[in-house]
Amino acid sequence: MTTRRHFLQSTALATASTGLLAGSLPARAAAWPSQTLRIVVPFAPGGTSDVIARLISKPLGDALNATVVIENRTGAAGNVGAAAVANATDGHTMLLSDLGSMAISPLISKDLPFKAEQLVGVTMLAYSPHLLAVHPSVPANNVQELVAWSQKNKINAASSGGGTPNHLGIVDIALTTGMKWQHVPYRGGAQAINDTIAGTTQLLLNGMVATYPLVQAGKLKLIGVSKRTRMAIIGNVPTLAEQGVTNFESGTYQGVMVSSSMAKPNVELLSAALIKVIRIPEIRARLVELGAEVQTSSPSDTTQWVMTDRKRWASVIERAGKSIEGSL
Repeated sequence: MTTRRHFLQSTALATASTGLLAGSLPARAAAWPSQTLRIVVPFAPGGTSDVIARLISKPLGDALNATVVIENRTGAAGNVGAAAVANATDGHTMLLSDLGSMAISPLISKDLPFKAEQLVGVTMLAYSPHLLAVHPSVPANNVQELVAWSQKNKINAASSGGGTPNHLGIVDIALTTGMKWQHVPYRGGAQAINDTIAGTTQLLLNGMVATYPLVQAGKLKLIGVSKRTRMAIIGNVPTLAEQGVTNFESGTYQGVMVSSSMAKPNVELLSAALIKVIRIPEIRARLVELGAEVQTSSPSDTTQWVMTDRKRWASVIERAGKSIEGSL
């Protein structure tokens, strides 16, 4: 997988943001924004995208002298919310999502409610690795034990939706290791986590920001991390690559996209504001606590990242064929 720098940040800010951002943004085009800015999160509240949206909404409003509201529009692995943004014509609506989901959607959705080129990048915001975790009742402590257990016991694997990186990451793991599993898609990572905690599903691959606090609380058991190198913050738990999932790396790559109809100067201004906000020290520190790292990028580089990631997942889909939903 193409090497990527990583990113993430969270907050207890408000006053710090206004002073830090004042006078540091490009000139505004036609007094933009001229109305409320809307952040569409295409997953249910409580997931990584939602967490980040709520961390940045107030300081982003301060930076742009505008009201910012968050709207959770779930469904179709993020495509319902993405379509709302792609088809928006108000010039004030943005999508904050796992960009991997936006890379995958055109590959597997036959009736995608928008065209891929209708969405363009604004900036990357943050990266957090995926954690492979199981319900505490599963008698496995590493990938090898999990694969062996799956050969004799049914594993229901939860994801934030069919065709999301969480889903295809499990597909990739299963193709490499021979793990047996059955896919159970939800309308976001929060619902997938809740059912795995309850034992309705037994396994999930999910972003660290939303998942690790539950590992710390003993509600989930950690099997491995999807980053190429170990992370001291989680006690040097072995990576999945170390445990036989060759060359495996995945994660939640949060970023912002907008409709291609938005005026380019406004896209640039929004990008600059988001980059300043996500780099606020208090936000950066909070995200580090959650296991995330800040990464930012230009609008054109963000769009290019999505196109590159699309090629990576296309190869996984091709390898999986009809087994993409797991073994019954």
